[in-house]
Amino acid sequence: MNKQFDYIIVGAGSAGCVLANRLTEDGTRSVLLLETGGSDKSIFIQMPTALSIPMNSKKFAWQFHTEPEPFLDNRSMHCPRGKVLGGSSSINGMVYVRGHARDFDEWQDKGADGWDYAHCLPYFKKAESWAFGGDDYRGEQGPLGVNNGNNMKNPLYQAFVDAGQEAGYFHTPDYNGRQQEGFGPMHMTVKNGRRWSTANAYLRPAMDRPNLTVITHALVHKVLLEGKQAVGVRFERQGQVQDVRAGKEVILSAGSIGSPHLLQLSGIGARDTLQAAGIELKHELPGVGENLQDHLEFYFQFRCKQPISLNGQLSPWSKFKIGTRWLLKKDGLGATNHFESCGFIRSKAGVEWPDLQYHFLPGAMRYDGREAFSGHGFQVHIGHNKPKSRGTVKIASADPKVAPKIRFNYLEHEDDREGFRACVRLTREIINQPAMDPYRAEEIQPGEQINTDDEIDAFVRQTVESAYHPSCTCPMGTDEWAVVDPNTRVHGIQGLRVVDSSIFPTIPNGNLNSPTIMVAERAADLIRGKTPLAPSVAEVGMDEQWQQRQRAASPLRHLS
Repeated sequence: MNKQFDYIIVGAGSAGCVLANRLTEDGTRSVLLLETGGSDKSIFIQMPTALSIPMNSKKFAWQFHTEPEPFLDNRSMHCPRGKVLGGSSSINGMVYVRGHARDFDEWQDKGADGWDYAHCLPYFKKAESWAFGGDDYRGEQGPLGVNNGNNMKNPLYQAFVDAGQEAGYFHTPDYNGRQQEGFGPMHMTVKNGRRWSTANAYLRPAMDRPNLTVITHALVHKVLLEGKQAVGVRFERQGQVQDVRAGKEVILSAGSIGSPHLLQLSGIGARDTLQAAGIELKHELPGVGENLQDHLEFYFQFRCKQPISLNGQLSPWSKFKIGTRWLLKKDGLGATNHFESCGFIRSKAGVEWPDLQYHFLPGAMRYDGREAFSGHGFQVHIGHNKPKSRGTVKIASADPKVAPKIRFNYLEHEDDREGFRACVRLTREIINQPAMDPYRAEEIQPGEQINTDDEIDAFVRQTVESAYHPSCTCPMGTDEWAVVDPNTRVHGIQGLRVVDSSIFPTIPNGNLNSPTIMVAERAADLIRGKTPLAPSVAEVGMDEQWQQRQRAASPLRHLS
């Protein structure tokens, strides 16, 4: 193997695959892409309906667990991260949500100059191939295939959208378009019936380029530094440890857990954290591993009056038929993640943009795919998406094979607890609308007996789960806690960047795969010294005439 490349990318995940493609597309730069995991060609990765399997597999995912979470009754929470080509885009739920426009304006306000919505939208469009064509908001020629699964064929999907409107909320035909707020179809990264991970969308088309080298099963130990200059990385493969040098830059794309951990292993981070782990301090950067944010969610579960839910498809014979059809035709129930309708609303009056998100599932089951109860049912995943609680990722040992200590401090902030109380009360109001009357039976979870603040708080502490969106541990900005500058360069170290969800200053209102891909697309232009795409002038939110029509139909008290 060549011992020097122009660029070394650590991590072939949602960001790393994008960078590997873009940095090699003109043939002038040599790139080494290192990935600890292996191939993504398993049927359990490629078949969308099998999403619970790779997420819970040690072969395809780092099975991290948090330290006891003090505000969740000291529960240790599961935190899987992709360890395979495609990274977390190969194990996630495939939900495609960009976030609200104001999420990115918030990044700009936090010091990430040039990362406001107007500058990010062109890169969302560049990445995307939307099944229903492009417009001012949607792309149609990008690598990332996005569609709506089976287009809400199950009547429960539409009933949920109708119930949202009956409860006084907007109908939004495209939450990734002009207006996020409201109820409508949900989008997923699926193309021709297959999971469209960044490995499929970006990496595979670039694999034959002579200037791209991909090495799997490579555990990176640290970034090699000469003074304040990154010059390469040390990695281990098949028991052999070797160094490889970067002529231009090292780029960490190991994710919100892996990237801060690698910085700390390299001697970059908070002095006290490194000393406690026996790591020599090479460059003090106190924000490394701080600012950790995630989305929590729980699910409302109801029995269904009609035998139309996915619970009727959970027998071994039904799963065999679904899998066989998918193998032969790449369609049917095997070709969807089953989250085909959704909603984005505000938790209370005065909230500037939506902070609650719904995923609707026409079945009642657990994340591991097991049946929640006998009979037919449906569930609504609901979470408060703009948390104020902050956690940490801290190195535990100088041994790179020892996992870091992770603590989110979920629900530490009272506003987050208040947000989940709103989740319970507003969801009940929506599900009890007339549109759900033909289907809604007994409330299984939380249960009608859960009503007071104290009862809701106790229920949430015991049942809430991660939505698997850890982020923000190497944030962009210019203050003393920022880890990278708005060009994604690590403060104070030459030739070193971080490009993945760890550099988000704050967590967006939605699933994180789409904004991670966008960040990598824009970072690729910054790395190559290209003039960034011109900012969009597309307007955000519905015009006044539309809003007047909506207000005439319902009071929309949540907008006040």
